[in-house]
Amino acid sequence: MNYFSSDFKLGILGGGQLGKMLLTETRKFDIQTYVLDPSDDAPCKIGSNKFFLGDLNDFDTVYQFGKQVDVLTFEIEHVNVEALEKLEAEGVKVYPSPKTLKQIQNKGIQKDFYTDKDIPTAPYKRFESLTDLKLAVETEEIDMPFVWKSTQFGYDGNGVKVIRNAESFIGLPDVQCIAELMVPFKNELAVIVARSPSGEIKTYPVVEMEFHPEANQVEYVICPARIDDAVAEKARALALKVSEHFNHVGLLAVEMFQTEDDDILINEVAPRPHNSGHYSIEASYTSQFEQHLRAILNLPLGNTDSKAAGIMVNLVGAEGYSGNVVYENIEKILGQDGVTPHIYGKKQTRPFRKMGHVTIVNEDINIARKIAEDVKNSIRVISIQ
Repeated sequence: MNYFSSDFKLGILGGGQLGKMLLTETRKFDIQTYVLDPSDDAPCKIGSNKFFLGDLNDFDTVYQFGKQVDVLTFEIEHVNVEALEKLEAEGVKVYPSPKTLKQIQNKGIQKDFYTDKDIPTAPYKRFESLTDLKLAVETEEIDMPFVWKSTQFGYDGNGVKVIRNAESFIGLPDVQCIAELMVPFKNELAVIVARSPSGEIKTYPVVEMEFHPEANQVEYVICPARIDDAVAEKARALALKVSEHFNHVGLLAVEMFQTEDDDILINEVAPRPHNSGHYSIEASYTSQFEQHLRAILNLPLGNTDSKAAGIMVNLVGAEGYSGNVVYENIEKILGQDGVTPHIYGKKQTRPFRKMGHVTIVNEDINIARKIAEDVKNSIRVISIQ
């Protein structure tokens, strides 16, 4: 198959920032792209060959879109799986497969999958509704504190909350959910695994994630993780095991906890390019976005090693600001060595909305971390008042 400067069409479900960064690679290779997204202001609108406006959860919309392309992939999990199954049955290559997506889309099913496959994960219980969960708390079937997770439609800190007392339930939706034991841990880690249809597989180095204490969003992604080599090897090996069981094609981001005893527990996975891999655009020989393309097109996978230490800082909307976005002090951070901002192209900001990221590369991880702190303190994502 000739993918380059040809009639070949790659379809992408979702037109957000992940799709936009993927399009940078398709344009580099001159691969024709079709994108479907529900927002007319989607970041992908300007970078694709053809942009289609439509609901990613509507069967007919996804099916009719998919019939126009040769290979279909996605940058968001919340898409109509039944349409993907029909397209796959009719010969459209869908990567990752609908079967893989089904196992991952629902966090309850995902957790059951780990238990069934003997993959270590934090203890949990599934509930059909918030009402059932509250009853279990009242009857002391489960003890507080614990982590509440909506089984579907969670993203960027939404759909996850620590339940410490009865007041913690206020405002939560009455949906299917899981209650997960709070595991004391040293670090939150992630490993990205790339796999092609022919079975070639590679892992990226282990990254360490530092979270915002209130928003439950990643503030910094640090590569390499500041952990012992033995722990890093254990994390990469477990990520490979998870990947093999899901039998995915494309990228799989595997999020993990490193416990106080240096055990590794799987938190959750995402079958697509991921926030924890953004550092790779500047710091790796092969960015995660190029690697995703290589994998789904069954091309040789690229080198996953880092050229330098890399730290990614998320740029999120400042509290107290909603409306047309303004980025303060971009020119100030551009004056520092090894700093590259990525602005996602979302016109409207709101508190904690992901609006961009900044990568800092340096030979010394400690210097990179210090610059990252300066960047975080300098740049503000606000709105016109």
